[in-house]
Amino acid sequence: MEEPRLNTVPVEQPPRGSQPHERRPQRSLIWGESSVATSIYRSRALADVVIIIGILGIFYGITQVSREWTGILRPTVQIDLSFGALPRYTFFSLVRGLAAYMVSFIFTIVYGYWAAKDRLAERLLVPVLDILQSIPVLGFMPGVVIALVSLFPRSNTGLELAAILMIFTGQAWNMTFSFYNSLKSVPQHLREAGTIYRFNWWQRLTQIEMPFGATSLIWNSMMSMAGGWFFLMVNEAFQLGNRDFRLPGVGSYMSVAIEKGNVPAMVGAVVAMVVMIVGLDQFLWRPVVVWAQKFRIEDTGGEEAPESWFLDLLHHSHVLRWIGAVNAAIGRAVVRVVRSLLRRGPGRSHAVQPKPVHVDVPQQSHRPSPGVLVSRALFAVLLITLLLAGVQIVRLLATVHLVEWLRLLKSDLLTLLRVTVAIILGTLWTVPVGLRIGLSPRLSRLMQPVVQVAASFPAPMLFPLVITILSVFRIGLGVGSIVLMLLGTQWYILFNVIAGAQAIPSDLKEAAASYRITSRQRLWKLYLPAVFPYLVTGWVTATGGAWNASIVAEIVTFRGETLRAQGIGSVINEAAFNAQFAELAAAIFIMSLTVVLVNRLVWRRLYTVASTRYNLSK
Repeated sequence: MEEPRLNTVPVEQPPRGSQPHERRPQRSLIWGESSVATSIYRSRALADVVIIIGILGIFYGITQVSREWTGILRPTVQIDLSFGALPRYTFFSLVRGLAAYMVSFIFTIVYGYWAAKDRLAERLLVPVLDILQSIPVLGFMPGVVIALVSLFPRSNTGLELAAILMIFTGQAWNMTFSFYNSLKSVPQHLREAGTIYRFNWWQRLTQIEMPFGATSLIWNSMMSMAGGWFFLMVNEAFQLGNRDFRLPGVGSYMSVAIEKGNVPAMVGAVVAMVVMIVGLDQFLWRPVVVWAQKFRIEDTGGEEAPESWFLDLLHHSHVLRWIGAVNAAIGRAVVRVVRSLLRRGPGRSHAVQPKPVHVDVPQQSHRPSPGVLVSRALFAVLLITLLLAGVQIVRLLATVHLVEWLRLLKSDLLTLLRVTVAIILGTLWTVPVGLRIGLSPRLSRLMQPVVQVAASFPAPMLFPLVITILSVFRIGLGVGSIVLMLLGTQWYILFNVIAGAQAIPSDLKEAAASYRITSRQRLWKLYLPAVFPYLVTGWVTATGGAWNASIVAEIVTFRGETLRAQGIGSVINEAAFNAQFAELAAAIFIMSLTVVLVNRLVWRRLYTVASTRYNLSK
């Protein structure tokens, strides 16, 4: 059956004596009926215009960032609090966050794959990762900043790299744990498929393991990006003793505005941050989430598929198709060249090769593969590095007196109490609200972007407003710091509860409705058990965030006045600012030890319960 064509519309033939111009109205009528083709053409033209403008904007942004990186290192940086400087500062912060995410993504793939595939290395890599995520940002910052600035003493390159690495320390750990758990939980039938098709390690990674863990990695990437933004003010406005390591950005803009009590500048920084987060969600995360839907594995009817207007716009772009075609052609050419070189080998010619002679060779003993040798070598390097670092830390801790250890232990217990109260308060309201949002498709479409923005927004930017409200009610920072912790941690619980509610299979909901189970019974027999594994993940993430938030929640500077609450967070903050490295190392050691003990004694047991009793996939 032939396809219909636009020019096959029947029209009456004009008389022979008519003029040629008499056919023009008929031609315009035919084109007027092709509104679909016209709209497609316009959408493609609009997409091409947007892509071209975006590419030009990226090149312009790269030139501005390169000027900032190669600029002369200044002893002090003057932050312009005018609204006109905000777009440029926001762009600089965005570039640092995206650069840190790229480093975090590479670290996640390499470290997570290594820990999941090498059982010997796994025994060391997983505990090291657990310890690293418990170390606050200020624990890494002094050493990293001093080392990188000394490597680039005449430019801002070292300071920019230090800021990116500090943002990296707030992003990488959650992503790595997510990818590691995905690799360990690949279904058996997918593993057997890789064996049947004789996939090598690269084919298994790119065609089975990474697609299987794509959805989890993407959502945890968004959460990790939020963790990186949390300490944006600390990363861009860092001071060590009498040295100022500020960088132009929206974080340093907000920090200076708080110091000077400039309320309009604070509001402008908040608006700029919201615009940046919403832009990231619409132009990056939402298209990636929609694209990753093809990797989902479901046993029941799927939910409403998410949509992305920007991804739809990109699909209509001729420019992207041309770029993709050129990249594909270059890639095929490179592959052909590499394959030809590998076939020829060094020193080989096209002469006639002699026929192979079959000789009985004694069977050689089994040798480890090159990948195993590389893994063992990296494991040895990591072990030696950790031992050397451990020796230096022990020497530093030996200078701390017993009285100081007791004071730090008391401060640590007070912070532990605040973290526990913050998690309990956050759970009380996030579980019912999260269930309500997650179980309603309409509310999910409306509220999930709001929750994503709230989780990504750096809570320290709201501290001045909260401190003002607390002062009105005469609430001290000892109790008020719990509220400040909640601003940065409760969203992780809410986000995971929403995800757990959306993951409840439709057949279980239909069975509950068929048997006329009451709302209360559904809550205790279906909803809470189903979301419990996600709730445990939210608790772990929120607890880690609360410990890190204690650094900025237990000591706050507002309008020239410094408010303090006794706790390990305020100790770490002051020790880093005053360059007291022995006290800083001791405080970080106690905090990390507490976090590891809580993870081992509490969260690991809850994870076991969640995976054995409440796992719907088993």
